[in-house]
Amino acid sequence: MNNSEIVDKLKQMKLSVMASQFELQESDPAFAQLSFSERLGLLVDREYESRLNNTIAKMIKRAHFAYSSACIENINYDPERRLDRSYIEELATNRYIDKGLNIILVGASGSGKTWLSNAFGVNACRSRYKTLYIRLPELFSKIEEMRIQGKYHDYMNQLKKFDLLILDEYLLKPTNDSERSDLLEVIEMRCDHKSIIFCSQYTYDGWHRLLNGGPIADAILDRIVNSSYLITLNGKSLREVYSKIKQQ
Repeated sequence: MNNSEIVDKLKQMKLSVMASQFELQESDPAFAQLSFSERLGLLVDREYESRLNNTIAKMIKRAHFAYSSACIENINYDPERRLDRSYIEELATNRYIDKGLNIILVGASGSGKTWLSNAFGVNACRSRYKTLYIRLPELFSKIEEMRIQGKYHDYMNQLKKFDLLILDEYLLKPTNDSERSDLLEVIEMRCDHKSIIFCSQYTYDGWHRLLNGGPIADAILDRIVNSSYLITLNGKSLREVYSKIKQQ
């Protein structure tokens, strides 16, 4: 079998990166210094890295992040924000996902909650944790749509499969009876098994009020508060800091 036939067969087996790397090795005399196993190892490494990167890129795309380029490495640690770097770095290990724990991000509008939650989400995708980002009002609408179509249980089972669920605009406004029941169901089916990141402008006291008090509010808070890491974001609005108009 000549080199051209080897390349063709590699491509037919959908090993295109390995094929291109094989051609590179054959054209560069430096590779002749390596043993067969060393050259084969390099080919396998390149193919593996390519497939891994493609898998991560697809997971990030399917997560529907608001900021798909957000990453832990680019977190703004301005002193005014009072973010604990060691705390963030511990969460970046993704051990909270392995344990089925949650993160609560609390801060005013523009404080960077969405971006930070997406940075955690992208970080999870890099370690191949299945992740979904969705605004809570959008989630409520989707659940109601699925209920009308008779696909409620199917959709709830889909939500259960995500290792990390990011709920943005969490309890931005008061909820109705149906929304509270649906939220409890989502949280209950993930409690102690799958992780959630909550992005909210309000602390726990505000949540209780927006959930209309009572037993359902108590049940929701009980399942979240004692199994969550809390990060409070301070400082001026980042929309002001990074304003495109001011940068002109």
